[in-house]
Formats: sequence, structure tokens, C-alpha cells
Amino acid sequence: MLPRLSMVLFFWVGVVTSTAALSESGPIFRFVGKAGPHAVGLKVVEQYDTSRTYRYSTDELGKPYVGERARPLQTLIWYPAEHVNSPAMTVRDYANLWTTETTFGKSRTPARAKEWIAAMAPALESSLWAVRDAPEAKGRYPVVIYAPSFSAMAWENADLCEYLATHGYVVIATPNMGAMSRKMSRDIAGINEQARDISFLIGYAQTLPNTDMTAVAAAGFSWGGMANLFAAARDTRIHALVALDGSQRYFPGLVKEAGDVHPEEMTIPMLYFAQGSWTVEDETVYLNDAERNGPSVLNAWTHGDLITVRMLGLTHREHSSMYQRNEDVWREFSEEQQGDYDRKDGIFGYSWLARYTHAFLDAYLKHDTTELAFLKRKPAENDVPQHLMAVRFRAATGVAPSFERFRTEIGRQGFNRASEIYAEMRKEKASFKLDEEAINFWSEELMNGDHDAEAIALLKLNTQINPDSSASYVMLGEAYRKTGQRRLSIDSYRIALEKNPINEDVKRKLEALEAASLSKPMERSLPPSASNRSSYSNP
Repeated sequence: MLPRLSMVLFFWVGVVTSTAALSESGPIFRFVGKAGPHAVGLKVVEQYDTSRTYRYSTDELGKPYVGERARPLQTLIWYPAEHVNSPAMTVRDYANLWTTETTFGKSRTPARAKEWIAAMAPALESSLWAVRDAPEAKGRYPVVIYAPSFSAMAWENADLCEYLATHGYVVIATPNMGAMSRKMSRDIAGINEQARDISFLIGYAQTLPNTDMTAVAAAGFSWGGMANLFAAARDTRIHALVALDGSQRYFPGLVKEAGDVHPEEMTIPMLYFAQGSWTVEDETVYLNDAERNGPSVLNAWTHGDLITVRMLGLTHREHSSMYQRNEDVWREFSEEQQGDYDRKDGIFGYSWLARYTHAFLDAYLKHDTTELAFLKRKPAENDVPQHLMAVRFRAATGVAPSFERFRTEIGRQGFNRASEIYAEMRKEKASFKLDEEAINFWSEELMNGDHDAEAIALLKLNTQINPDSSASYVMLGEAYRKTGQRRLSIDSYRIALEKNPINEDVKRKLEALEAASLSKPMERSLPPSASNRSSYSNP
């Protein structure tokens, strides 16, 4: 009997039962969603992220590894295409992608892949929509990066990816892999690697001729949903999130452990699909303390719109079309089944999952007000059958204090308000603090652009926030020296040396300024205009 935790970590847990019998418990999955105006093409690109090492220096026998050791990323690209009279991809065609998934140019089918293919036997000849290498439709389209579940293949939700492409999206995915193994690891290191894959794919999308990089979303199932959260916290190119029963709900302790993932500060919209079966009791039994003790991502998501869709009849694995095609999944279905929902409900529920995903992306990436209204209505008002789903729309409330918001407010209110803006943000969140190094870099950019008074304004604030830091006083001294304010520069350099007496560079500059001051009178104050832009009270 599978443990309930297999609902969120299932790819490696158990799909090894007998597959001799064909489907007996219901219909074989087929996607019943309505296609958009475009045909859909599929390209498969074998590429490496050469910034990361994937293979050890030795092979499995301990001998020196011969070949490319960089991270292999088999990249699937679904895109709006011209209509052509060519055969569409079958389930078998997708399954065949396993053979070179990480061994580019060398065909090899792992044992787990053979088990999966056997379990999908009744569906292998089923056709989907995508045509391999079909001509691209003209135009540029929003981008969706799809992140698969724990150790899963890039095409686990091929039906959803194809559906979105027909509605005018370029969807890009790569397999879910660990840092140094095809198997994902259940820890921060594993999530971080997938988050880096997501950002890598965004960079790759920018090289494609048919992408609109002003509109980028990340979508993912289970573990991939949590990896998307990590990526979005670090990569501001992501403008919206879709989580198909994402693991951020089940592993809040890992969100906390990350250290730099703060859902209470994030401002982008998120669509979250939740299975109807997970309970507090399940969390208590199947997760350890480190995994479950952390913030509720959904409760903390207050500064970005949140649409929560509870799929009342869907189990965790039914959020993937390829898992719905796996007969081993259905043999274990009774352990997860909710009420009398069956395979037919899984097929129908999946089509509505796709429809709401499409509406969300259109609303937030294409700014379609009709689709935004669709998301805000009750499911029955959208002709969703009763007892299928429950939808909650929670609008964002304000903007969380952040460095990005501080920059925006400076641009809106002016550098002369820097101290007041920071003080107001501290009132909202006492733990908020501007990063010293980020302010110094920003000030350096300003000085490089001859915006010296603005740089001085920021650096004065930085010394107030970090009174014990030598670096900020050095930067302030540099800014004063550049603008000819020798007295103020000398004062700043002296304070910097009090904090760090061994800074020889500052000693030399200070000696030169003091020598110059003996032969030429020093200014008494800043010019009136600069002075007005640079006076602040302590935050």
C-alpha cells in the first residue's frame, strides 16, 4: 500500500505493479478541452547549461568520465503553428523522448521509463495535437515555462501545454532532475536546481523569434509548482504563477529554509489548484517537523492576486494528463479516491483545469478583462458542473515593502523623500531593511550617470541605516570628493577609517584631500539645489 505522501512525491515511489491487464476501471484518458485558433507545433532541443556540472568526474565504475559533464536539458517547445497535414504526436512519440533524455545522441531507455511505457500501453497509440517541427505561426506570443513534478518528464502535462499553444502561448519545459542525478532530491538543493532550470529556460526563450518576453509565466505540477515559487522569488522576469497542486502547500518548511523566498512580499498573481483530499492530519502524519513547520504560502499571498481552485474530485496525480493515462495509477486509485468520483470525473475535471489556466494567463499576460471577469465569477456562472470545483478570488491588498517598491517610490516621489519612504515601509513591516550593498551599487550607477546629488541622497540614507559600516561611508566620501565637497568628503573618510583603520586606499585619499585643503579654502556647504535634495531626517 502506497503511503499518502506519494501524492506529492510519487514518480519514484511506486509504479511497478503488474501491467498485463488493460484498462478495466474506466475510459482511457483523452483531453476534451476546446482548442484555440492555432495549430500547435513541437520542437525538441538538446542543449546544455554549461554553467553547471551535472556528471561526476568519474563514471559509475569509478573510471574517468568521458564526455560532456555539463547539465543536459532536453527542452520541449510547444508553439502556435501553421496548419499542416502531418501526423500528430502520439503518447508513444512522447514516451520515446525518454530514450535520449539525458544521453543526447545515445539511445537508452531507463528501467523506470520501461515500466511507465508498459503502464500506458492502452493509450500509447492515442494522438494528441502537436505536430513535430510544424512551421511557426507569425507573430510573438507570451511565454509559459512549465516545471514538471518530482523526477518527472517534461511532457507529463503535454495536453495542457499543447492546449495553451493553440491559444497563443509558447510553452517550454525540461525534465525535473536533481543536481547530479536524473532523480530529484527531496531538499533545498534539488528545488534550487529546478529553479535555476526555470531561469535558464527564460533566458533561452529570449533567443527565440516568436516569444514576447514582456509576458512570462511559470506553471508547474507538484514539486515543479514549488520550484516555480522559488524561481519567481529570485527572477523578476516571471510575471505570473500557476501551481497544479504545488508542493509549496505541503512543504512549507522548505520554503522557510530557503531564506530568500518570502511569499508575504511577492506581488505577482498566482493561480493555485488544490486537490480535495489533503488534510491537516495527513500533514501531521506524513511530513517531518522541518518540512511542515513554515509559512502557509497561500495565506501569506496577500500582495498579489490569488485565485484558489479546489478540485473537489481530483486526486493529486490527476492534475497530470500522463498520470491519468498510467494504469498503475488507477490500480492504486482506491487509496486516494474521494467519494464516488471516478476516472470520468478526472478527464472532465482536467479539461476545466486547463480552461481556468487559460483564463488566468489571458487575464494577466494578455490583459484580457473578459477572462479576468471569468475568474471572479462563481463556477456555476461559467457553466462548470456542480460538485466539480470551488473557486476563490482574493484580490491583492497593497504592495509589500521591498527594494523594488522602494525604487519605484523614489522614482515617483523623488530622492529628497528617500528617508521618509524608508521610514513608512518600516512602519508597515518592522523587519524590513534595505540591503546595504544594493544601495551602494545603485548609488554607483547614479554617479556613473552624473546623477551625483541623487547618489549622495541614497548614500546618506545608507549610512543612517548602517552606522557601523565602513563601506557606506567610503562610498559617501567618494561621492562628496567627486562633487568637490572636500570638507564633507574628509569627514566621511575619517568615519570610514574609524570603522576600518586598515583601509590604505582611504588613508591615501584622505591625506591628499587634507593636503589640498591647506592650500585652498574648503566649501562651507552644498550648492543650494543639491543641498535641498540631500537633507534627511533619520529613519
